Amino acid sequence: MRVPLRWLQEYVKVNLTPEELAERLTMAGLEVTAIERFGIAGAPLEWDRERIVVGQILRVERHPNADRLLLATVDYGRGEPKVVVTGAPNLFPFLERPLERPLKVAFALEGATLYDGHQPGWVKMTLQGRAIRGIYSDAMVCSEKELGISEDHEGIILLDPEAPVGMPLADYMGDVVLDIDLTPNLAHAFSILGVAREVAALTGRRLRYPSTAVKALGPAVRRLVEIRIEDPEGCPRYSAMVIHGVQVGPSPYWMQWRLRLCGLRPINNIVDITNYVMLEWGQPLHAFDYDRLVERAGGRRPTIIVRRARPGERIRTLDGIDRALDPEDLLICDEAGPIAIAGVMGGAETEVTEATRAVLLESANFDFISIRRTAARHRLPSEASARFGRGIHPALTVPAAQRAAAFMQQLAGGLVARGIADAYVRKAPRVVIPLSVEAVERVLGFSIPPRQIERILRSLEFRVEPIAPSRRRGRRPSPPTAWRVTVPDHRLDCSRPEDLIEEIARIWGYDRIPETRLRDPLPPQRGNLAWTFEERVRDILVACGLQEVITYSLIHPDDEARLTPPGVENPYTAMDYIRLINPISEERTVLRHTLLPGLLRTLVANLRFRERVAIFEVGKVFLPIPGAALPEEPRRVGLALTGPRDPSSWLPVDRAPMDFFDLKGIVETLLERLHISEAVFERAEHLALHPGRGAEVKAGGRSIGILGELHPLVRRAWELPDQPVLVAELDLEALQALAPLAPAFEAVPRVPPVVEDLAFIVPESVPAAALAAVLREAGAPLVREVRLFDVYQGDPIPPGHRSLAFTVFYQAEDRTLTDREVAGLRERLIRAAAERLGAVVRQREE
Repeated sequence: MRVPLRWLQEYVKVNLTPEELAERLTMAGLEVTAIERFGIAGAPLEWDRERIVVGQILRVERHPNADRLLLATVDYGRGEPKVVVTGAPNLFPFLERPLERPLKVAFALEGATLYDGHQPGWVKMTLQGRAIRGIYSDAMVCSEKELGISEDHEGIILLDPEAPVGMPLADYMGDVVLDIDLTPNLAHAFSILGVAREVAALTGRRLRYPSTAVKALGPAVRRLVEIRIEDPEGCPRYSAMVIHGVQVGPSPYWMQWRLRLCGLRPINNIVDITNYVMLEWGQPLHAFDYDRLVERAGGRRPTIIVRRARPGERIRTLDGIDRALDPEDLLICDEAGPIAIAGVMGGAETEVTEATRAVLLESANFDFISIRRTAARHRLPSEASARFGRGIHPALTVPAAQRAAAFMQQLAGGLVARGIADAYVRKAPRVVIPLSVEAVERVLGFSIPPRQIERILRSLEFRVEPIAPSRRRGRRPSPPTAWRVTVPDHRLDCSRPEDLIEEIARIWGYDRIPETRLRDPLPPQRGNLAWTFEERVRDILVACGLQEVITYSLIHPDDEARLTPPGVENPYTAMDYIRLINPISEERTVLRHTLLPGLLRTLVANLRFRERVAIFEVGKVFLPIPGAALPEEPRRVGLALTGPRDPSSWLPVDRAPMDFFDLKGIVETLLERLHISEAVFERAEHLALHPGRGAEVKAGGRSIGILGELHPLVRRAWELPDQPVLVAELDLEALQALAPLAPAFEAVPRVPPVVEDLAFIVPESVPAAALAAVLREAGAPLVREVRLFDVYQGDPIPPGHRSLAFTVFYQAEDRTLTDREVAGLRERLIRAAAERLGAVVRQREE
């Protein structure tokens, strides 16, 4: 929630700096995530106090040399008025005619720094005087774009008539906005008044409520509208007021400015008033065109009906979409049918337009679970549904409606009907909670003086009634140690003593809670082997130059469908999914079967900004078990690489694209550092991988995972660049089962090894890993290591064959091997390779 400090100051006097106030609020549980400044020191564009001021246009004349330009004479409170050239279209209605009201503007003098309204984006410029079509102009009447308020450059800002001429614009409009991240239990602070209430309690200041007085001089409202609630569980209270004779137009600029600061777009005075009061009080409102309701009622008094949707009903909402309604949807209807989805969005047929002359103002209370489900079902998140979805007390409907009606009377010239049509069918109970000093100390672990407990609760508008302590003759009564606490209407979250104690601790200050030592012995420390192993894997992969990412476990089935070429049966989507009944987004509807979609999505996003990406993720996948309610949740580690082998540098680097062997080297390093021995890589075909460029890694007689280059058609489906994209997905459970808890160490050999090279000619179908395994097995235990160092095809190697050259290390633990022993071992290796794989030793060429 965004809170402008100027608005907040109207209800509570704050003498703290924005940073100090943000710290106090954060320590009370209202986390301030950002502080934004507009127009003042520290803002992206500081409005020069000497050169950007409030001006008043005295007259508007035609430019003698241009049809689309005007001359505006502006009084800026210093010396003679200035004549400036402008093309603002919203000044043409005032051309060469007496001004009925003062035209106050944001006026910039030569030398002021502004944003260039004619450049895309935010490009700063310094205002310089120059002749425009023969008329010299050294000042400017500013649009919102030039002041950094919005992208709007179509017209200039027309300030309110009360704006003081000559006042620095930073003093008149400059502001600081606190961006507060409210957790769901802080619904009572989801308004400017709610935050002001918290600030008053934290600073000891008095809270001033805005006036809700309204002069209702119109006809009695009971003659104008009837309210009927058919679903009391969904709508405990529905209040309505009727305002005739309104003039729909722009709202005053002070209101538009506050709405913009809070992140809302101004629309017109009627809609802006409902949004303004919602932000101020936390009670959403909606305005219907009353004359359209009368027309739908056949000229009779309309009846507002609150009910659930009926089978087959539809409504066209304000966004222009025709929506099919669910029987669980709560609706606002008249006798002709639906006119709004309760608490979510109004209907287009009764929308307030420029032709509207009478308004029915809705201020209602709805069941928060119903609104939350409806908003999610129709994918219509809004400021109103966000507030209803957290819970609002029915008592707020009347004061919010009165406040909005008074604004419509003041800002739209409306005549307010007498009374409020108010159907209150399910009254909220009054909550009274017993509280004692002993309970506070027992829960918090430290004591707070009883008078401070009373002060804190009263500052939050709880009514506190002391339970009188026992009195001794001749002595003053001691402070009460127990109370009956009545919960205010806006605190739906308080129902038990622990809730009150939490409020006391918040306002007392979490930073003031004393540090104490545990009285009991520390519990036994037990290791978490799974977490420890995950951290080992993370450390190894980071050391290999990869960055860890965390992606959503929720995906869309189409994400996994794109992992295979078109027309090929997909092994991922062939499995059942664990589906969310009420997803928050169309892109997050099922639990993933593989980590690859999240990694590929991250590659796509990052390749827009960098040429080389090397990432990994450790996470769970969710595999349904037939007949079981819950899925299997094995852990996986996924890798994805693409781009040049080395990052760019002033040193000589390898700029060739990474390939299969870069990925294989990372996986080999991971296995080696985990002390998983005798891992083998076997050629494997996987639908997501390029044919002939994929492998399956095995160890201990079990599969660990797959790795390889992404299939070109899959790469194209993910809109990845035309370059090798390498991916791997390994079974973390298998890795942990194969990795020893503690690595075994061997003594350093006391004698040197004998090293020689052997080359074999083998059929192309024989993997190098298979031949290396045969050599190790045949020469055990004296063959300590077999290392491939060359692969060759071509003359004089026969067609269909290739040469594999290995470095072989012979070594005994107790002696240096003799030439005869080495020769015997060599013959044994050559014979085993020939018998088992058909390998022929390659003779040295003369």
